[in-house]
Amino acid sequence: MISTLEKIKYAFSQMKPTLIILAAGMGSRYGGLKQVDPLGPSGETIIDYSVFDALRADFGNFVFVIRRDIESDFLDRFKHRFLDKIQYELVFQEVDMLPDGFICPIERTKPWGTGHALWVTRNMVDEPFVVINADDFYGLGAYRTLAAHLQKHPQHYPENYGMCGYKLGETLSEHGSVTRGICKIKDNGFLESVDEQFHIEKDPSGRILSKRGDELVLLDPEQIVSMNIWAFNPSIFEIIEKKFTMFLNSNLHSLNEEIYIPRLVDGMIRDAECGVKVLQSESMWFGVTYPEDRQIVKNRLNTLIEKGDYPKKLWV
Repeated sequence: MISTLEKIKYAFSQMKPTLIILAAGMGSRYGGLKQVDPLGPSGETIIDYSVFDALRADFGNFVFVIRRDIESDFLDRFKHRFLDKIQYELVFQEVDMLPDGFICPIERTKPWGTGHALWVTRNMVDEPFVVINADDFYGLGAYRTLAAHLQKHPQHYPENYGMCGYKLGETLSEHGSVTRGICKIKDNGFLESVDEQFHIEKDPSGRILSKRGDELVLLDPEQIVSMNIWAFNPSIFEIIEKKFTMFLNSNLHSLNEEIYIPRLVDGMIRDAECGVKVLQSESMWFGVTYPEDRQIVKNRLNTLIEKGDYPKKLWV
């Protein structure tokens, strides 16, 4: 006889995961709305490729986190591409959306960060999900890897989280410095910490250096980093609300402080509130940080198309 617990596990395992795409941020270094920048040969954006890959990995629902002032541009760009082919929700991220008891300062115009962007989806997601940046290409393998993890661990427990890591040396821009979450991994494959390091770039000799104040730190190109692709389940929303409330108690009147998912996860691990399995796939990451990165992304997409990994025109 099948036990009730086994029936529940089976029911959860049949649920398709949701993909949350964080697309509310303006790219200040990039100089525009890179979320809707055409990079593929038929005008595809990176969001197009993310949705296409997630569909191939059997994701069932899509949640796009945007701002109200880009809603028209977003819908105009995608309504005849894939929005009529998928089940989706739009969720708005605005600076005045805060937990009960907090009022956003009038002077605050800067978004509260990716942690806040994930928090605003709390009423839209009831199933395990993957969350990504809109302007990062992660590859089909990443979606399949994380979908398999969620299917293997479908229960809504905070020890069932995951992330897809990438090698630092394969995530740099040739046109300027980047910020990366340097991952320390336990022997059992779980994440021990995420150290967000800034101003990472290669020097003329090819060494990868991170600038911390006046100090330069040498980094290993094989080091695994977080590129903000995470597998969670709804249990995280209660933890985020608690962490975000603590953040606001200290930073409500700051005009620039933000709460980022890597920092949230690092704090959750340190407080023994979750477990995050570090996974890898065969797919390569690439993305646009600077305007000069556009041509590199176009070239890499064309290479993948020539290999047969993607059709020349995604949506027929």
